[in-house]
This record gives sequence, C-alpha cells and structure tokens, in this order.
Amino acid sequence: MAPTSFGANGIYGGGERYPLELATALAGHVETELITFGRDAFELTDASGLRIRQVRARRFWLGHPAHPLSLGALLARGDVVHVHHMRATPSRLAAVGARLRQQTAVITDHGLNGGDWRGVLPRLFRHFLLVSDYSARQLGSPAARTTVIHGGADPRRYAPDPSVRREGVLFVGRITPHKGLDRLIQALAPGTRLTVAGTAGHDPAWPESGYMDLLRRLAAGKDVCFRSALPDDAVAEAMRHAQVVVLPSVEVTCYGKPIRTSELLGLTLLEAMSSGTPVIASRLGGIPEIVQHGVTGYLVTPGCVDELRERIAELVADQSLARRMGRAAHELVLERFTWEAVAARCLNVYGSLLP
Repeated sequence: MAPTSFGANGIYGGGERYPLELATALAGHVETELITFGRDAFELTDASGLRIRQVRARRFWLGHPAHPLSLGALLARGDVVHVHHMRATPSRLAAVGARLRQQTAVITDHGLNGGDWRGVLPRLFRHFLLVSDYSARQLGSPAARTTVIHGGADPRRYAPDPSVRREGVLFVGRITPHKGLDRLIQALAPGTRLTVAGTAGHDPAWPESGYMDLLRRLAAGKDVCFRSALPDDAVAEAMRHAQVVVLPSVEVTCYGKPIRTSELLGLTLLEAMSSGTPVIASRLGGIPEIVQHGVTGYLVTPGCVDELRERIAELVADQSLARRMGRAAHELVLERFTWEAVAARCLNVYGSLLP
C-alpha cells in the first residue's frame, strides 16, 4: 500500500516509483495487490500479474497528496500488508486495520515527516524493510526488527547499448531546490550539454515557486535543455546516451533552507548504473551505500560547485575512464541492486514472520 501513485495521475518521485517497482517484482513470485489513493477509483491487472487498485479519496488532510482520507486503507487484504511511507495517513490506518485483523504488517519508509503517535505507530509494524542503513538511523528502527533491502533497477529496461554515441550530462528527478540543480548548472563547463528531465514540484504560494525562473537565468548562455518528466522507456534511452548522470542534492538549499532528510537511497542512480552510465552524486544520505567512489562514479561534497565541475569535466573528457566506471556500475547493479534481488529479500522476511 502506498498513499500516492506514480506517474501523471500521481507524483513522479522515488517514493512513488519504489512501491510500484517492488510490487511488480513480487507479483512474479506471489499473489500481489498494490493499493494507492487518488481522485478517481479504478482496478487493473498489468502484464506482470500485479493487481493495482486505486481507491478514491474525497479529501486530503491539509491538502497533502500523501494524506488521502479514505477508510479503504483499513481494508487491505493479504497475509502480509506491506505499507510505504510510515507517517502517511493511509499507512497509519492500514497499520491499525492489520493489528485488528491480526495480519502481519511491515513498513518501508521513504522519508515523509510527521509524528509517530508518541512511539505507538512504529510498534504496530512487525518489521522494518528499509531502503538504506541511513534510513534506519533516521527512523531509529529497532535493529532486531530491521532489514535493509535497498532498492533496484530493472536490468532489462535499463540496459547498456555499446553501439550508441554517448554525449553530455543528464539529470533526472523532480525539480526542487533540495536536488541542487542550481549547483549543477553553475558547475557546467562551456560546451558541455546538460539535459534536465523532470517536473517542478512546488506550490505557487511557496518562496521556492520561483526556482524554475532561477534555473533558467543560471542556464542563460549555456547548453541546457529542460524537458518535462519522461516515460520510463524515454528515461532509459536518455540514460544510455548520457556520458554521466548527476544527482547534486544539497543539505541546505539556495534559499537557506536546511534539508532534514535527503536522498534515503537514489533510484535514478541505480537506473543510470544499470544502463552502464557512471554517476556523480553528493556524499549524503544513503547514496554512499550504492555509489562506489572512484569505481562506479564519484561522490562529491554537497553544494560544492568547484568539486562538481571538476568531476564532470573529468568524466566528459576521459571516455575510457567513463566506460570503465560504467561497466563496473552495471556489474554492481546486476550483483546486488535489481528489483528481483529486492523482492527476494522481502520474501525472506515475509516467510520468517508468517506462522
């Protein structure tokens, strides 16, 4: 169960993509249903056999998409109820419903802030299936009830193509200040092309609503192409053609706002690595758990434009180094970070919890 669906009718974000990808992988091994919430209700079964049910939410608490108000969250079926976003309203209701029906409830958190009912909420879940060691520390989950399952990429969709000509830098993600895209544009050397694939994600009433205008000003006179959120196949194609994928997330935004929880994992990095593309990412959150510095890419100091510029220039100029890192990145994903591997970790925990 996830509070919000991934895509045009929901949110283009890692916290929304993750439940969909994991449920799809699980459906290949066990009967699986993914429940989400939105303005409209529908049910479908996709090619993998995954049943997807969106429950209509008539209202959203405080207008937040992660807090749909619907009693449908109390009615989750199944031997195991796997909930995403612990502090979301549907997750709270699902945990209560599972406890009342004596179901096994487990949780994967994606960093949504909020209260925990003075410590009662975490106790409603039998086990924590978390995306990184960093996430476990942030959440303060008990070690005896915590398994780090990380995240994955689909190696068939995100597969390298040795025949393509790679060019330029790629950023994929929501265009929000904490992603540090302003630093990336400033770090871009003359003659290097940057493609930005994503959508702006702020309410017009917020000070950050002018972030896109700021980015366009910084990009003036540089080779920067802004594209809207792309479908999965187009993202995979863009990653296969990029020389490097960059995730320059920051701890303090250009507006001076500290980021409490940043990058619990970084799915776009895993997808780029699966595509045989080296990555450059900020050394924060769970990112160092999946990016091997100097092997599959580079880790840089969050917010440091000079260091970011140096590492980008190095990979763009040295094609042999980029290919070597890309191959190492692809091999690492195949070894540890496919969705099939994540599903297997989940299934092991499910089995240990059931009678």
